[in-house]
Amino acid sequence: MPWVESASRSFRARHDLAARDGVERVLHSLELTREQLVDLFPVTVEGLTVVLHRSAVSLSLARPMVPLAWLATAPAARRYLAGWAGSRELHMLDPDALDARASGVPGSREMLTRTAAALYTRRVIAESNEDLPRPGRPARVRAELRWAWLLEGAARWFSGQTDHARPAIARRLHEGGSPSFPPGVRDALLLGGTVIDLLACEQGERAAAELACRLDRRGPRAALAKAFDGRPLVRTEEAWRSHLRRLATAG
Repeated sequence: MPWVESASRSFRARHDLAARDGVERVLHSLELTREQLVDLFPVTVEGLTVVLHRSAVSLSLARPMVPLAWLATAPAARRYLAGWAGSRELHMLDPDALDARASGVPGSREMLTRTAAALYTRRVIAESNEDLPRPGRPARVRAELRWAWLLEGAARWFSGQTDHARPAIARRLHEGGSPSFPPGVRDALLLGGTVIDLLACEQGERAAAELACRLDRRGPRAALAKAFDGRPLVRTEEAWRSHLRRLATAG
């Protein structure tokens, strides 16, 4: 099938001709996400092209970091690593491939449907965070790994994925050991959003956005202590672990 292009007010899409119907939904979700983020983050990103791939093989060939990131991610979260956010392009599986990737548990399809929104939110957070080193530098890679729980977690929470992650969180807690606080790289995609969720519940979503826009020079633990109003970190960790258990067992 030949590649064709579609466009909305703020975005363009490059895709297989057969995926045209699903592309409209993707572009619509991006426009809605852009509108939702504009009041929370100081920077919006326009002119992005979303490239839709019919298979994981095609996605991996276009973005070779995807298989490496997949291996570095906890098994419970791997199916939700369905795209990659570049500086000018968002590469992701097309809607049919996302649908085929979903498991039968509640929330799986909803999380995957929000892939485009999560990738775009990740770009907005990166552009809004003045403490992130410039792309292409080793310091940028180190920062993104150290702060993966924040950057990925905020992207997943503000895009709405965390709302549907209960079964995946339950699987992670059942399969793996006790997660670190804040979550490490392996758990960033799935559990990072739960830290943001706790902060939003206690301090509001604006406080969550403010946390995502700065990288405290003293490190993640200092950033969390400040975000939670100076509460001792051990108390915040206890609250987070209780929050995780509630999310994992909620009906």
